[in-house]
Amino acid sequence: MKILIKLIATAASKGRRNRLAILAGSLFVVFGSLNATLASANNQLQLLDQVIAIVDDDVVMASELKERIQQVKVNIEKSGKSAPPMQEIQQEILDQLIIENIQLQMAMRAGVRISDAQLNDSMLRIAQQNRMNLLQFKEALESDGISYNATREQIRKEMLLQRVQQGNVNQRVQITDQEIANFLSSEEGQSMTAPEYRMLHTLIAIPGGADRATVAAAKAMADALYQRIDNGEAYEKVMSSYSQLKINDLGWRKAADLPSLISSLATTTTEGGTASPVQSASGFHLVKLLDKRGDGEVIPQTKARHILLKPSAIRNEAATEAEIKQLRQRIIDGEEFEDLAREFSEDIGSALEGGDLGWTSPGQLVGAFQDAMDSTQPGDISPAFKSQYGWHVLQVIERRDKDVTDDIRRNIARNHIHQRKYDDELQTWLQKIRDEAYVDFK
Repeated sequence: MKILIKLIATAASKGRRNRLAILAGSLFVVFGSLNATLASANNQLQLLDQVIAIVDDDVVMASELKERIQQVKVNIEKSGKSAPPMQEIQQEILDQLIIENIQLQMAMRAGVRISDAQLNDSMLRIAQQNRMNLLQFKEALESDGISYNATREQIRKEMLLQRVQQGNVNQRVQITDQEIANFLSSEEGQSMTAPEYRMLHTLIAIPGGADRATVAAAKAMADALYQRIDNGEAYEKVMSSYSQLKINDLGWRKAADLPSLISSLATTTTEGGTASPVQSASGFHLVKLLDKRGDGEVIPQTKARHILLKPSAIRNEAATEAEIKQLRQRIIDGEEFEDLAREFSEDIGSALEGGDLGWTSPGQLVGAFQDAMDSTQPGDISPAFKSQYGWHVLQVIERRDKDVTDDIRRNIARNHIHQRKYDDELQTWLQKIRDEAYVDFK
């Protein structure tokens, strides 16, 4: 019965919604009459499903609402929290199903699709986040009584919803440079973009109420350990030579999140260095700054230009390779790289700029191009080489080390502001499409 009603609802246009409601109602009259007739002969027949809302050109079924309510109830039970009144849960979930239905219809009209390959990638990421492979993930779901295939389709639906939301909401989010500057100067912004440190910590403990001799012995041991490290021995090796000592990896933390005794050492110790022993009531502390990020982030950058030729139906692979080698020889013979790039390069993005790619960072370009660029000295012309795009020849113009700390902080600020604005705009947009949709409760 659900399939029949779905077909009628999908075929109806907005101008025929009243007729759709009559048809759906008539269908229930037919089934109701049939049910009553059969019930008089056999009381075992029951109504399996029914429409609870017509939403534009589709419907929401009672079975969908029932299934979602059951999921919510299970989640509430697992969380140990008290459940709201059932009427409140039912109304909230029905509203959610209606809004999802509207968005899925938008996705269908726009031709948005999630391929099996994209879905498989998402399933794999979810499995990996739970430290499982796909087979283990499937077995874990089924052991909890959850259908793997149903989970796949639920994730496909969520991906469709996300695509529709991003396509309609991202364009509504605008961020100015002044907003970024204001955020970075705020207390929240400074805290969020503060550098992070990874520290190793070892305590040479002093028992409570220890006498001077015990304290002196602990200090002598701490000084001796530090001296060995200062002379070139590895921190980890030195500490491991004493079974009673334990190395604690404090993980990545901002200075404000570290114990006050260690916080000051994070900002004054050189990366990879060990601070001299520090005493507290509990003993002597030896701390190594293993790594830091978010401050003094320097990356190598390369400025290069290139010429790209692509094999085609009228120029096969061998001919393309031969032609790029000829262009390389013309450059070596004295012709200007930029002039040849403007005339021959088939990279639309850089040809008009004489093949100039600007400053690029590691990982920004495809592997074959990155390898060729890394192996070419500034001012030199690379041998002809092939990438997934075609045949290239490149020239390295210059290299530099760039401090990108400010760029990283601005990106953090931009992402935070974008997410905050996106959440606000999403709720506004969802309310808008809900208000504009035709919804008829049955």
